[in-house]
Amino acid sequence: MDKADTAFLLAASGLVLLMTPGLALFYGGMVRKKNVLGTILQSLVLISVISLEWVYFGYSMAFGPDVGGVIGDLSWLGLNGVTTAPSADYAKTVPHLVFMVFQCMFAIITPALITGAFAERVRFVPFLLFSLLWAVAVYNPVCHWVWGKGGWLGARGVLDFAGGLVVHATCGAAALAGILVLGPRRGYGRVSFMPHNLPMTMLGTGLLWFGWFGFNGGSALAADELAVTAFVATHLGGMAGLLSWVAMEWVTRRQATTLGAASGAIAGLATITPAAGFVGPNAAVVIGLLAGVCCFLAVNAKGRLGLDDSLDVVGIHGVGGIIGTLCVGIFASTAVNPAGADGLLAGQLAQLGRQLLGVAAVVGYAFVVSWLLFKLVHGVLGMRLSEEAEVEGLDSAEHSETAYNN
Repeated sequence: MDKADTAFLLAASGLVLLMTPGLALFYGGMVRKKNVLGTILQSLVLISVISLEWVYFGYSMAFGPDVGGVIGDLSWLGLNGVTTAPSADYAKTVPHLVFMVFQCMFAIITPALITGAFAERVRFVPFLLFSLLWAVAVYNPVCHWVWGKGGWLGARGVLDFAGGLVVHATCGAAALAGILVLGPRRGYGRVSFMPHNLPMTMLGTGLLWFGWFGFNGGSALAADELAVTAFVATHLGGMAGLLSWVAMEWVTRRQATTLGAASGAIAGLATITPAAGFVGPNAAVVIGLLAGVCCFLAVNAKGRLGLDDSLDVVGIHGVGGIIGTLCVGIFASTAVNPAGADGLLAGQLAQLGRQLLGVAAVVGYAFVVSWLLFKLVHGVLGMRLSEEAEVEGLDSAEHSETAYNN
C-alpha cells in the first residue's frame, strides 16, 4: 500500500461527494422558487439511497468477479472480502475499501444528474424507486462493461477515463427517456420558467468544477503523472467550454449570460471527462471548445423538438459525454498515457471505431432500459405530480416546506 496514493484517493473521494451538493445548488437555482427545496432534496437523498445500494450489492455487480463480460457476481455482497488490503484487480497501491468508496461517489451523482431533466414535475417516492431500480439495472451493468475486470466493452478496447460513457451518456439517455414518458411541465411553451436564483447556480457551478478535479484527477487512482495530466485537462476543458458557449451566445444574441457561462463550464467538464487521462493540454482545449459549441446548439434545439428537458441534461451531459467519448478516438495518444491507445490523429482509425461501439451500446441500452423503468414506475405509482400539486410546487405539495418567506 502506498500512503500517498491512499491519501490522494481519499481526498478525491471527498471532492466527488462534494459534487452532489454542488449539483443540488446548480439545479436548485435554475428552477422556480416553489420547487427549489424539492429539487435540492432529489440530489441529496441519493447520497443515502445509492450508498446503501452500492455497499450491499451495487459494488459487487459493477466491480465483482466477472460473469460473461456482462455483470459482476455477488461474491462481494455487503462488501464481503473488500478490506483495507489493496485490490489485485483495480487500484493496487491503495486499500480496496478506498477504491470502493471512490467509485461509490460516481454511483451517487449519476442518477442525481438525471433529475434535472424532469425537474419540477415528479413525486418523491416514485422518484426514489426509479432511481434505485435505475442504479441496479443501468448504472451497475454499464459500469462493469466499461470499468469492471472482464467487462465486454473494456475488453474490446473502449476507453472511458472518468465517466463519459458510464456517467454522462447513461444519464443523458435516461433523461431523454424520462422526458418522453413523463411529458412536459404544465404550461410548457406558454409559461415562463425563468431560474429563480442564478447566484445559487453559480455557487453550484464552482463546487462542481472544484469537485471535478477529484472526479477526473482521482481516476488516475494514484498521485502520479497521469493524475497531473487529467487535472490539467479537466481545467482546460472546463474553461474552454465556458468561453465557447459565451461566444456562441454573443454571436447569436449579442448578449453573454451567467447561466450560459455556467452551462458552458459544465459542458466542457462533462466532455473532457472520458478523455482527461488520454490527451494532452492542446487537445483538451479543442475538446472544450467543441463542447461549448455543440452543447449550446443541442440545448437550443430542444424547443424546436418539443422536448422539455428542464435543466438541459440531454443537451449538456448526454451530448457532451458522447462527443468526449468520440474525441478519445480522435485525440488519444500513448505518448500521454501508455496504457491507453492512439487515436485517429496518431494514425489509428480503429480506436474511433471502438469508441463508436461504446457509444452505440451504452446509449442504446441505457435508453431502452430507462424507458421501460419510467413506464413501469409511472404506470404503477404515478411519477407525475397532479395538476394542482404542480401549480402549488414541489416544496409545499411534497414536503410541506418553503424556501422563502416572501
